[in-house]
Formats: sequence, structure tokens, C-alpha cells
Amino acid sequence: MRLLNFELHKMQRLAKDGSFGTQAARSAILHQAADTLHELGFRRMASTSLKRKHVDALVTKWRKDGLSVGTMKNRMAHIRWWADKVGKTTAVASSNESYGIPNRTYVTNTDKSRSLDERVELVRDESVAFSLKLQEAFGLRREESIKFQPGYADKGDKLVLKSTWTKGGKAREIPIRNEAQRLLLDQVHRHTGRGGLIPSNRNYIQQLKVYERNVANAGFDKLHGLRHNYAQNRYEEMTGWKSPTQGGPSRKDLKDLDRVKDISARMQISNELGHERLEIVAVYLGS
Repeated sequence: MRLLNFELHKMQRLAKDGSFGTQAARSAILHQAADTLHELGFRRMASTSLKRKHVDALVTKWRKDGLSVGTMKNRMAHIRWWADKVGKTTAVASSNESYGIPNRTYVTNTDKSRSLDERVELVRDESVAFSLKLQEAFGLRREESIKFQPGYADKGDKLVLKSTWTKGGKAREIPIRNEAQRLLLDQVHRHTGRGGLIPSNRNYIQQLKVYERNVANAGFDKLHGLRHNYAQNRYEEMTGWKSPTQGGPSRKDLKDLDRVKDISARMQISNELGHERLEIVAVYLGS
């Protein structure tokens, strides 16, 4: 293992900041960044060697590879973590715009929803298949669906998610509203017994790798769209009309009681998805 990869790996083992999912993503991105820097000709680097020229080279390569704004911003967050840990914060500009990475346009009124299809039958790991189905049925995030333990979460009329499963460490509740959801939960109970969707012989990071491999082999991508699908279905269920992303009326066109319905539905969906700001829910529903 090259020195830079080794030192970044050691640094992450000592500083376990964030959730397991964040740690896993950081590990993958920093390992990839180290490899990229080596390929670009920056040899014999140590973790403390980080300079502005290295960050500039990485951003140039990412842009050349056609990475999205969101992906580049996520990678920059992990590069800043690296810089902070080695006392080289000045190696990274304070603003992403300094690298030509613009702010994301969050609300586009574009439908980004996804639904599971027959490809789910190609997912060989049964726990992964159930994780995908839980994402679709309850709007769970990936990490939440992998860590899911039905014996804890299923309260009959609602799911209760542990704070250790969720982004930001905030426990939340999601209503169980229909027979399809109940049937799915009963199947998950039978599959897991007294355990959860992470088999006893694996930890979260190991199961995450199994998940990623199975999802890729089945041909799925952009699975965050399952949460979009959940939010849109809930919105129509609570208001009686489709969200703006699906061709429904815009918020500015709603009148009186319909506007009250819209706000109430968005607040409820925000809680179920684990968000605290209505403007984030607009990403799923439009405005």
C-alpha cells in the first residue's frame, strides 16, 4: 500500500467522525483521491503533503470525467475533512465556487422518482432485496434500510427508527398505512427472526458492500428516487392531487384550503423522510 493511502486509512481509523455510512463513503472517496493523485504524477505523497495544487488537480480530473455538481461537492467535503485533520485547511479554498463548482439547483420541478421493477428478482442477497423494498414502501434512506431491525421498528401501526440508523442521529416515526406495507414487514420478520437485515456474520460496512454489488449487478441506479416516489405518493394521498413534479398544480396556484392542505402534507412528509426544512421537501415534490 502506498504511503498516502496508508496514512489516510490510519487517520480514518483513529477519527471515526460521522455515521458508519459517512465513514464508508469517506474511506472510498479518499482512497480514490489518493489513487488519482498518484496517477496524475504526484508520487511519494504523505497525508500532510496536501497543497492547493493537489486539490486543483483533483477537481480538474473530476470535471474532465463529467462528474455532477452534487458528486463533486460531496467529494470536496471529504477532502476538507482530510485537510482539517492534518492542519492544512488553507490547502482547500473555503468556497466551492473558487473551483468553478456552482451551487446546486435544488428545486427543478423535475420528476426524479424511481420504482422497483422485475430487476429486483435479480438481487441474490435476500436482505438486500428487502432493504430495497423498504426504501420504496417507507421512504427509508439506504443506511436505514440496511440497518433495519423489524423486531425493534415495527410497532403495529407505525415504524420507529433508531437514532443510530438515521442521518443526523434523529429518531423518527413513519406510519404503517396499508396492507402492502404490512405484508412486506411480515415477510421481513420471517426473514430476520429476532435479528435484522445485517446478517450476524457481517457488520454494516460489509453489508453495504454486498448491497452495492447486488444493486449494480441487478442494473439499478439512482435509488434515491425511491424516496422521491414515496414522497409523491404520500402527497397525492394526503391532498387528493399530484405534486408539481408530476404535473400537479404549483403552490402559487393553490387557493385557501388547498394551500393549507399543501403545507400540512409537506410538513408531514418532511417528518416521515427525516428532514426538518420544507425547502428540502420541495426537492421531492416541486413548488
